[in-house]
Amino acid sequence: MSSMDAPNRFLVTSDEAALPLPGAVAEDDDGIGQRVANNLQRLRAKRQLSLDALARASGVSRAMLAQVESGRSVPSIRVLCKIARALKVSVAAFLEQRDCAGVTLMSARESKRLVSATGAFVSRALYPVDAPQQVEFYELRISPLGEEHSAGHGPGVRENLVVAQGALEISINEERFLLSTGDSILFYADQPHRYRNPVDSEAVAYLVVTHPERQD
Repeated sequence: MSSMDAPNRFLVTSDEAALPLPGAVAEDDDGIGQRVANNLQRLRAKRQLSLDALARASGVSRAMLAQVESGRSVPSIRVLCKIARALKVSVAAFLEQRDCAGVTLMSARESKRLVSATGAFVSRALYPVDAPQQVEFYELRISPLGEEHSAGHGPGVRENLVVAQGALEISINEERFLLSTGDSILFYADQPHRYRNPVDSEAVAYLVVTHPERQD
């Protein structure tokens, strides 16, 4: 919808962002505007920048920044990129959903666990699983001589694993790597891979799974 279609709602400025006229309220059915506003306020405060200082660093007017930070307008991608560069963060940082003041406590008792059919492989999520995450963190426990197979994840997914106790044999497309306590491995996990405990004591490892950044 162009600005001509809604003459009483928005003006389009040279910054290419839709600004509401005085007294108007910007439509934001998905809450994106408020999310951007909250994150902008948090990031600016973290860097101890005034609106004037951020305006000078980003090239975005103080008035525009105030509109965005108050949730009264949703910035264009062009404007958001300018602000992100000035704050030295990615554009994605403005879209994060933070339901707390930066701290999430997860008790061991309430952690989500996945157990293989044989019971030999147990994976415990060490991150909040109630929302999609670009980075996932797991504790893995593999019984003596136990193993777990994976056909591979989505394109570009990477796994970074470190052995905390015992030993693990990691097979990636039939190539085998033997890891002892303290050893780590990083690999693309969009190919078949297997975890196997080659000894007669439990193996414990910590795994970080990183998904590629979404481009849409």
